[in-house]
Amino acid sequence: MVSLAEAVVKGLAPDKGLYMPEQIKELPTAFFNNIGNLTLQEISYAVANTLFGEDVPSSDLKDIVYDALNFDIPLVKVADNKYSLELFHGPTLAFKDVGARFMARLLGYFNALSDDKRPVNVLVATSGDTGSAVANGFLGVEGVRVFVLYPSGKVSKIQESQFTTLGKNIFAIEVNGTFDDCQALVKTAFLDDELNNKHKLTSANSINIARFMPQMFYYFYAYAQLAKQGADLSNVVVSVPSGNFGNITSGLIGKQMGLPIKRFIAANNRNDVFFNYCRTGVYEPKPSVQTIANAMDVGNPSNFARVLDLYGHSHAAICNDITCYSYTDEQIAETLAATYAETHYLLDPHGACGYRSLCEGLRPGEVGVFLETAHPAKFKETVEGIIDSEVSIPQRLQEFMKGEKDTIKLSKDFRDFKKLLLSF
Repeated sequence: MVSLAEAVVKGLAPDKGLYMPEQIKELPTAFFNNIGNLTLQEISYAVANTLFGEDVPSSDLKDIVYDALNFDIPLVKVADNKYSLELFHGPTLAFKDVGARFMARLLGYFNALSDDKRPVNVLVATSGDTGSAVANGFLGVEGVRVFVLYPSGKVSKIQESQFTTLGKNIFAIEVNGTFDDCQALVKTAFLDDELNNKHKLTSANSINIARFMPQMFYYFYAYAQLAKQGADLSNVVVSVPSGNFGNITSGLIGKQMGLPIKRFIAANNRNDVFFNYCRTGVYEPKPSVQTIANAMDVGNPSNFARVLDLYGHSHAAICNDITCYSYTDEQIAETLAATYAETHYLLDPHGACGYRSLCEGLRPGEVGVFLETAHPAKFKETVEGIIDSEVSIPQRLQEFMKGEKDTIKLSKDFRDFKKLLLSF
């Protein structure tokens, strides 16, 4: 067992495993009875205090939560009994702003208390939105350097601009490979003695417990908004576009804390490792393939180990709480176009996976929420090609695109990455 501070600063455990809470405490029934009257910040603080209250004084934790979550996450009705939780109202217009901003403030808090005054080096692999959320969340944070590794040519131009134009303490590393290659470089770095003797290394991928767990805050907030809107709360189902499975894992932990979610739907693109596991009970990682829902292009989801741990390695128990679907690019595009034509609601490719699986998986009497994980403008060319109409770019994204791209180009060979890190 380690402290929360050690788990956050180290990111990955010495035995190559992922940190998990020793126990998952339940929230009191009274909290859920009153949840419809609470704000996002109030709900998040209550959940965070239950999770982390033994490690961070309540007043400090409240400051961290309120500073990190200074934006709203609206719930929008798209069709009968189907709601979109719009997670793209943060600074980089993607759901990962929640976890990244919370982690940046928590890591900064622990680092300020540490006797070891070396800078913390945050290593993060991204297939899309993680890099931009982490880079912007940590931008200018004293005593922290961020290295964003991303697959060259495999993220959208707008996404790329959000972490390659910042400068200061943010370093963008353009890897000649896939997301899995980037993730392998990060994981290998944590296990290298020479690197760890010289640098304090941590991860801001969902590998890090402080990055993925705060994402449960918005599941509670979605439930609160359903309560406020007078929806039937007896059979709530949540559909989650899933790549590295940190997002849905945080929701599953929320369910164990007492959040009354009946079940979850994991929506995959053609990277269908988890979908196949649900069908067969056999987990077989494979190389990722590129799709139009690129943030989900993961062939070996790190957080699968956490899902197994939560359910005692029981395939039956996992499948009782998670239904899984997998879609081709053609099916994703079809759903995006049809939804826009029929409802005038514009999805991004990842949200389209979530919405399609909700439409196909929702049973009579159930109320469904799908996570719309990023603003459609972040995938402007793809979305415009599907709906044959222009997608306006929010001002915040336009500002990123004005910056000059500055990257370090690298092979997928770990020796090259190690040499780079040692040069700092």
